[in-house]
Amino acid sequence: MPVIHTHVSVPTTAEQRDALKTAFGQAIPAVPGKSEGWLMCLFESDVPMYFGGTNDAPVAYVEVNVFGSSVPKSAWQKLTPAIMDALQDTLQIPADRTYIRYTATPDWGWNGGNF
Repeated sequence: MPVIHTHVSVPTTAEQRDALKTAFGQAIPAVPGKSEGWLMCLFESDVPMYFGGTNDAPVAYVEVNVFGSSVPKSAWQKLTPAIMDALQDTLQIPADRTYIRYTATPDWGWNGGNF
C-alpha cells in the first residue's frame, strides 16, 4: 500500500501525470514488498510554493507513504533519484528544488477495515 503524493509549483498535463505515474510505478519495487499493483499516485499542480525564500523556479514536494513498520534506508536511497529524475525529465523540476518525505506506518485502512 504505497502512496506517492506529488505537489509541484508548475501546471501539469494529463500526459505528464501519466508519465510520472509510470515512472513511480517502475520505481516503487525498490521498497521491499511494494508494487505498482497497490500504488496510489496523487498529483497537485500549480501549487504556490517557495524554496529558499523564492518562487522564481519550479519546486516539488513529494510524500511517500507505505504500510509497514520500517523500511531499509537503502530502499529510500534507490527511490530518491528515481523520483527526482522523473520530475526533472517530465516537468523540468531540478533535484535541488525538490524535497521528499518518507513515512512507513503500521496503521493503514483499506476496504472497510485495517491491515
